[in-house]
Amino acid sequence: MIGNDVIDILQSRQESNWQRKGFLEKLFTVEEQALITKALNPEIRVWILWSMKEAAYKIYNRQTKIRAYIPQKLVCSLVSESNNSISGKVSCLGTVYYTQTFIDKEYLHTIAVNHPAQWDTVIEIEKKNVAKDQHGIPFLSADPSPNRQNVSVSNHGRFEKVVGFKA
Repeated sequence: MIGNDVIDILQSRQESNWQRKGFLEKLFTVEEQALITKALNPEIRVWILWSMKEAAYKIYNRQTKIRAYIPQKLVCSLVSESNNSISGKVSCLGTVYYTQTFIDKEYLHTIAVNHPAQWDTVIEIEKKNVAKDQHGIPFLSADPSPNRQNVSVSNHGRFEKVVGFKA
């Protein structure tokens, strides 16, 4: 399964004051808050961790069909980091999701998968062939089979990303 999240950095600056009292405590564990305060760019670290949680949550929701606001139960850890990408893990109620966050000066894009072996098959897809099932979960509408290809759709501000796996 796959999940993703895109964050328009400019839009986030306009809509969210991540430095307001209680914001970090509401969304992030103590360990995650430490990752934020120790970062060279705390603002970007906030949105990286948030997008990791969102991308992993999309898989969790697809697996369980449970819609819930559970940011503290989605626990992020960083595995490796470069100038323009971060690999991480998100644990949620005993399940681990693997993430890759791509960092651009204007946006962040995080993709989550169930297993690291899936990275070789992740692709971006045009949204024109995407529909949603009765639970609001997106899939490729060009595939009428019961085993149709699931995709993940994310949009924020000026950006939209749709990802899936190679057929």
